[in-house]
Amino acid sequence: MSMAAERARTTPIEPDRLEGFSLPREVDGLFGHEAALGEFHDALQSGRMHHAWLIVGPEGIGKATLAYRFARTVLAEGERGDARQGLDRDHPVFRKVAALSHPNLLLIRRSWVEKSKRYSQWIGVEEVRRLRAFLGHSAGEGGWRVVVVDRADELNQNAANALLKALEEPPPKTLFLLISSAEGRLPVTIRSRARILRVAALGEEDVEKAVVAALDRDGHKADADTLSAAIALSQGSVRRALELVSSAGIELYGEILAALGGLPEIDGTRLHRLVDRLAGASDSERLDLYLALLLGLIERMIRFTATGAGASAAERKLAGRLLSPATLASWAEAWEAISEAKAEAQALNLDRGLLLLESWFRLQQVAREHPV
Repeated sequence: MSMAAERARTTPIEPDRLEGFSLPREVDGLFGHEAALGEFHDALQSGRMHHAWLIVGPEGIGKATLAYRFARTVLAEGERGDARQGLDRDHPVFRKVAALSHPNLLLIRRSWVEKSKRYSQWIGVEEVRRLRAFLGHSAGEGGWRVVVVDRADELNQNAANALLKALEEPPPKTLFLLISSAEGRLPVTIRSRARILRVAALGEEDVEKAVVAALDRDGHKADADTLSAAIALSQGSVRRALELVSSAGIELYGEILAALGGLPEIDGTRLHRLVDRLAGASDSERLDLYLALLLGLIERMIRFTATGAGASAAERKLAGRLLSPATLASWAEAWEAISEAKAEAQALNLDRGLLLLESWFRLQQVAREHPV
């Protein structure tokens, strides 16, 4: 039985989890981040290891997986460790980290709210205050302590201030690993006290390797056509590719293509039916995926119109019908407005169904007012 299946039987869901797949701390494979692994290895071997690392990059590319690779290396072998090699899944440290039972590891994340049966929107100060007890005791099993903050851009102001105090005066042999997909949301004071490690979206070859490994590890299957389409639409994100494979994402993408092809006309009945269907999904995950696919498609059409590259054959055909160099600015403004509204809806837990309706009406307006 995979770790994902075993966990599903015994524990509640976790924030930002991808249902049916292993969590980053349960994954041993890592693809496409050789430079980051090398940078951390060199720092560890130098004996002048920075006490805080801020790992930043797009969502779903392996930042947390990378952070837990770093954590296991330090916890198991200290300065002698080699993060480039990783630990075997049967190694005691690997299993303890996967189970969050290692005494020298602390994970700071959004907390579970029993009353609402969901995770809190932000990481609160109470969660960060757990650092006091964790850092106040001597480390066992090798001497290093590791604090993972996933994600650092979800800290509220009080929590960020509390974390800052720990970053300013860390005990010896303490490593902070801060994960963020939105570096700009972090206070400058926190960013200035961490070594920033930027990781980029993966190439299609590495996405394919990671997706195939995840499907095999967690007992999923995907036909060749679905897998190929998911990788092409992933924009370098393993998580996005897995969402496309496991959440009927390819079908959603086809619906988006068809709806864009009908602009400036919109089938209102079909659109409201779509909102009802997606808004009823668990945690609005499929609705979020739909919006992400819509934005990604529009972005690729804009890029293709501007540069002649970066779109599939179907997207190029659609771009030729909807966009022109003269209308690029209007489409870019619409894309930016929808992106900002999506980010706000996620941050404030607003009605995503209403956001989807407003997004399509905005696109209809652009297509109607700026025809090719």
